[in-house]
Formats: sequence, C-alpha cells, structure tokens
Amino acid sequence: MLKPPGAATPRTHTVHIHDLDPKGRGAGRADGKTTFVHGALPGEEVVCRRVRRRRNFDEAVVQEVVEPSPDRVEPRCRFYQRCGGCSLQHLSCEAQLIHKQRILLAALSTAGNVSPREVMPPLAGSPWRYRRKARLGVRYVAGRYGALAGFRERFPNRIADVTDCEVLAEPLGPLVMPLREFLGSLQARARIPQVEVAAGEGSAVLVIRHLDPLSVDDLEAIEAFAVRHGVGIWLQPGGTDSARPFVDPPSDLHYSLDGGAIRLSFSPLDFVQVNAEVNRALVRRVVSMVDPAPGEKVLDAYCGLGNFSLPLAARGAAVTGLEAGTDMVDRARANAAGNALPAAFHRADLGDEAVVRDWLGRGWDKLLIDPPRSGAEVVVEHVRLARASRIVYVSCSPDTLARDAARLVHVHGYHLTRAGLVDMFPHTSHVESVAEFETTGNGGGA
Repeated sequence: MLKPPGAATPRTHTVHIHDLDPKGRGAGRADGKTTFVHGALPGEEVVCRRVRRRRNFDEAVVQEVVEPSPDRVEPRCRFYQRCGGCSLQHLSCEAQLIHKQRILLAALSTAGNVSPREVMPPLAGSPWRYRRKARLGVRYVAGRYGALAGFRERFPNRIADVTDCEVLAEPLGPLVMPLREFLGSLQARARIPQVEVAAGEGSAVLVIRHLDPLSVDDLEAIEAFAVRHGVGIWLQPGGTDSARPFVDPPSDLHYSLDGGAIRLSFSPLDFVQVNAEVNRALVRRVVSMVDPAPGEKVLDAYCGLGNFSLPLAARGAAVTGLEAGTDMVDRARANAAGNALPAAFHRADLGDEAVVRDWLGRGWDKLLIDPPRSGAEVVVEHVRLARASRIVYVSCSPDTLARDAARLVHVHGYHLTRAGLVDMFPHTSHVESVAEFETTGNGGGA
C-alpha cells in the first residue's frame, strides 16, 4: 500500500477536479479540504486515494477515472504510473502547452502585476527521447530486483523499477536495463548511489558515483561495459570536483548550433539545456530578440558554455559573458577559440552587489539574462547602471521571472513587450520561458 511511514490507512474519495496546479496535479476538494490529485485532469470526476496529509491540503493519487477529460491520453511509457520522472504524460501535448502558458501568464499577472504586449507562440519539439542529461538514482536490492537505476517514484520516495526511459535521449533511454544489470554485477554494487548521464551528438558519458574505492575486477568490468556500449565513463569518488575521466567516449561531448556552424564542447557535469531541439529553437529566438547590430555591446549574464554568447558574437555583437564557475568560464573561452569567435568570458559572482555594479556600470547596449531558478535579483536591482535599451530574460521559474519582471517594469521603467513559453521538459510540470523588456523610448507596454 502506498503510504508514508507512520501514516494512517489511506482513504478513498470521489473528487471533482476543477483545475491543474503548477505541479501538474489535479485540484479538487475532499471532506471540505483542498486535495491535489496526481494523475487527474480538470473537468474529471475521479476516485482517488489519499497518500499524504498536510495542514492546509492533502495529496492523493487516482484510483479510477469516472468521467475522463477530452484532453486525457494514454501514457506512452509503461512505467508512468510507477516513475516520478514525468507528471503529465496523461495530458495531451497540446493541452500541456496550454496549461504551461497559463501558469506563466498567471505568474506574471498575479505575482508581478505585469502582462506582455505580445504572447509569442510556444517553442516545442519532439516530446520523446529529448533529455540529454539526467541524474539517475541507483540502489541495489538483493533478490529479484538487483540494481535499480532511474528516477524516483512519487510515493514512496524510492527508485522506480524501470527498464527503459522514453524521455532520455539516445542512447541513454535504452541503456537503463543494461546499466542495471552491469551495476548489479559489480562488487561495489551496494555502494553506488547515483549515475549521472549525458549525451552529445554521437557520444555519451556516464559518471559513476562510488562511495568506496573500486576493486581491480570492478574497474575491468567498467571498462568492458564502456567498450561494449560505446560510451565514456567518468568515476566520482567524492564531490563533483572529484570526478575524472576513466574511459573516453568515441568522440568528445558536444552539440552544435546555427546549422552546425557553431560547436560547443561540454563536460558530463556541466549545465546544458537538456532538450537539444528546443534549445536550438530557443537560441534562434533569443538572437532575434536581442537583434544585435554589428559592434553593439551585449552582456550575457549567467552565460554558461556560451550557448547564447557565441551565436550573438557570430552576428557581429561585441559579447561579454559572465559566469560564476571557473570551469565553465574556461570551457566558454575554449568554445569561443574553437569557433574563432571573439566573445570574452569572465568569472563573476552575480549575487555580489559590488561585482554586479562594476560590470553593469561599464554600459551595455543590450542585456541577456539566463539565471538559475533563484532568478537574477541582484542584477535586476542594479540594472539601471547598464543603460541597456533592451533586456532579454530566459527563465526556468515563472515565480522568479514574475518577481524580477515586476522590478524591471514598476521600478526601473522597462516595458514587457514580449513573452513566450519554452517547453524544455515535455511531460513534466517545469515551465521555462523567454521575455523581452524595452525602455520607454523603444515602445511597448506593461
């Protein structure tokens, strides 16, 4: 029975679902209390089982759909009910985009008191075999399971028993079962908690986290697995800074932009946009939104590997990229050199007010911001120093985008001219987006 340790026996309820919340759960009421139902859709009547109690709401899972929504579809993944890696496979892809766009616009309106003059069409790609990076949990269970490797279940929080993953890119998805069998054969099988996986164009690398030193036999087995499946292997005995290559892949990890004109190399532990097809579309959109004239000074805050910096530099912009991590800055510089593009990259802590004031105070024509989920609060606070006529903001959190948009519009006098959904993670509740802000002289309206 699915219940947290120590919880009372779950009760079943018949619930009418009136909404879909930002986490992709159907929202209804049971016994006079708000209940979020995993696997339910708006307009449906469902029988659900309560699995978790909170002070202000309960959580439940669908047992039976009495009246299905017209947007309900049969999940493609046979492990969907078991695995928590996806939350919306039961909702049609078209309806997923509508739901996520509604979440984005509602956050801007409610939390930020702003709305874009233009809502751009969503950026979307293939919803299957798209995810080129993931962290898979690993657990060895003696008996019929052996080694488990994958995402965690929704309830309880344990690693799901799956043999493939429909959203992991080739060759990662079909490699799940061979990986399980291989990990279960190692002497260190009980001391391997996770494997990070990354796929580039024509290559893949697995990073094996191991808590104890590996035996000679295990090292030989790891090398044989890498050769047999044509993948690279890194070993990670401690924190991420301890990870080192053990078996090289057939070619380095890389992806291309601008129809192959730009090539970016990356490490399996680097941040990259996980959806290659959607990322290419996003880069094209961002470049068109920034619309740099030759020689214009563009600051790319949180630049990463140069994902946006290099295509902008290829259009003649004078691009400077800022990133917190030394390794990422080094990689961005190497990518610029490898593509013979003159973008400059520097290490900068963009949470440090003095650092931010220094860089923004140098004056910029355009500003590109692609922050983590926490947003760009310090950069936005001092954005007037940049004197940029246009700001393009790539966001992975509607809440922090709304917070920062409110500041840009209501404090700094920018106008939110355009915004649109970026469906980087199909079948999940993640909502990514891109927004454009312009000064009063360039038109627009909040």
